[in-house]
Amino acid sequence: MATLTTAEPPAKPRTHTKPFVPDFVYFEPGALEYPKGIQIMDWVKSQNIPFKMTTSHNRITGLPGDTELQQYKNAKRTLVVGVRKTLTFDQSKPSAEYAIPISTGCMGHCHYCYLQTTLGAKPYIRVYVNTGDIISAAKKYIDERIPEITRFEAACTSDPVGLEHITGSLTELINFMAGEEYGRLRFVTKFHHVDPLLDLKHGGHTRIRFSINSDYVIRQFEPATSSFEERIEAAGKIAKAGYPLGFIIAPIIWYDGWEQGYADLLQRLAQAMPDEPVKDLTFEMIQHRFTKTAKATIEKRYPKTKLEMDMEKRKKKWGRYGQYKYVYPDEQQNALREFITERIFEHFPYAKIDYFT
Repeated sequence: MATLTTAEPPAKPRTHTKPFVPDFVYFEPGALEYPKGIQIMDWVKSQNIPFKMTTSHNRITGLPGDTELQQYKNAKRTLVVGVRKTLTFDQSKPSAEYAIPISTGCMGHCHYCYLQTTLGAKPYIRVYVNTGDIISAAKKYIDERIPEITRFEAACTSDPVGLEHITGSLTELINFMAGEEYGRLRFVTKFHHVDPLLDLKHGGHTRIRFSINSDYVIRQFEPATSSFEERIEAAGKIAKAGYPLGFIIAPIIWYDGWEQGYADLLQRLAQAMPDEPVKDLTFEMIQHRFTKTAKATIEKRYPKTKLEMDMEKRKKKWGRYGQYKYVYPDEQQNALREFITERIFEHFPYAKIDYFT
């Protein structure tokens, strides 16, 4: 086990994280047949953002940039507005029964993100305007499983909080789920832009979780996201608004000084939370993992990354997508899980840990 060291140096002050505004927008023609598509077009014009039409949200070509790396960075600043045609939902274990698809892609630049490989050559951000169709499909899934509760994860392939000021889609889902006795919504975010959600009558049917990590991990591997302080301030707002609240510590990374880093994280989190215990508070813990494909992609897109991806130091674990994942050896996994679990219950004795994976 790593030796407990002195406290991490405080993170350098970060400027206020502004809401995402794309550099360029594409519209499918069919998107403008929906009120949300017209609403987004009006917003794009009000922001003087250049835009053009495209035949399909799945085929965006000709992104600017002389190199693949430049094109990737420009793609992360590109918004595509389309119609979601596939209304069969993927499973989303262990977080929920199903993933509910309201957006794909993210404006953040987290080096370790699994979207590096799952989105492949399509790292641009897509939002879907036919939320009525998506909600109708969710209703069918709920009805099929009654009397079981059906949970939907809205952040499997995106960070919808970072897009809410453009789409309003989370508001629609929260309002819908509030009236569903057997339906629940969940999503996780690294952004603090939650104000549009605070006054909604959610009925306690939506759990909002914040992805948190040590100063070292946030500084080194999470560019273009809200700061730790911004996320925790937003979490306090969510708790006061009565939403079920959760935190995901992910990815948990083994580095020199990790014990002190994660101890500081949980201490600072406790200090920032409301004085009254947060009801039904949950934690999820996910250790860092990668595939060979992810390693090659990450090293190409973030050539100066300090992310440790030495396959010789890892344990192989078969993944659901037909590739081996490289996780920490059992001894390191156990040390991470036990240490962080102890710190969680030290500061939040009333919390529940959903899983460590």
